[in-house]
Amino acid sequence: MSGDIRCHYFALAFTLILVAGLPNMSRAGCAGDDMPCRLDAATDGGTYHLVLPDGQAPPNGWPAVLFLHGWGSEGAAIMRNDGMTDTLTGRGYAVIAPDGTPREGRNGRGWLFHPGNRDGRDEGAFLRGVADDAAEKFGLDRDRMVLAGFSIGGSMASYIACETPDSFSAYAPVAGSFWRPHPKECAAPVRLFHTHGWADETVPLEGRSVGGGTLAQGDVFAAMEIWRDTNLCRKPNPDSFARKGDFMIRSWTGCAAGASLVFALHPGGHTVPSGWGGMMLDWYETGDR
Repeated sequence: MSGDIRCHYFALAFTLILVAGLPNMSRAGCAGDDMPCRLDAATDGGTYHLVLPDGQAPPNGWPAVLFLHGWGSEGAAIMRNDGMTDTLTGRGYAVIAPDGTPREGRNGRGWLFHPGNRDGRDEGAFLRGVADDAAEKFGLDRDRMVLAGFSIGGSMASYIACETPDSFSAYAPVAGSFWRPHPKECAAPVRLFHTHGWADETVPLEGRSVGGGTLAQGDVFAAMEIWRDTNLCRKPNPDSFARKGDFMIRSWTGCAAGASLVFALHPGGHTVPSGWGGMMLDWYETGDR
């Protein structure tokens, strides 16, 4: 093997380690049990992973962040992202990582997020079922749950926010949004915090064709226009700008009552950037910034 090829494989392996995080299998499973939590068979019997914060739960139960994995991954991989899960649980949030739909004939899982390809499990119903099940079994606050996700997990979160916005109290997609054709409209105003890397080549801000040209990722800037219209924002340009470390945060505050729209850019690529969890929770807990 040539030196160039060895360097390529070393770089690839190092990147995969960074994305997956070092193993911490005590986080995968069902609140301390080795096996994942499982829904009743009547609701398709899907599975999810869950970790609770330390200490005594507040009177109404712990709030939670449901985080959806990307293409070909699974919920257990989210639990191995110690930096993110430690931040969320350290702030008093349960972390729930549902398992997507198995990919036929392939390892890993995906999400049936695309409106043109939803033959199979009703993912929205499944995720609401996960939230309801976790709230009942572990005393979580069902009214304080954020649906977040990475890559196509972010796309899945975006479509649920658009189609059934009352499913969760807020939405926080990372590196994933609508695909083409973009939705013509969404059902009702939402609280949404979209995070994306300026140098993302897997899901570029402008989108790209995939699957030999059979599918096309959407344009994130076009998605933000859809959200501005949905949230009844008075003007297209942001009325609030902030800089937090590497994050450049653009906010629309002159929108429908109770709605919130934030677009956070960072200089990195296709990843959940360091600091995302704390930044997102700051927004969620204080509303428009």
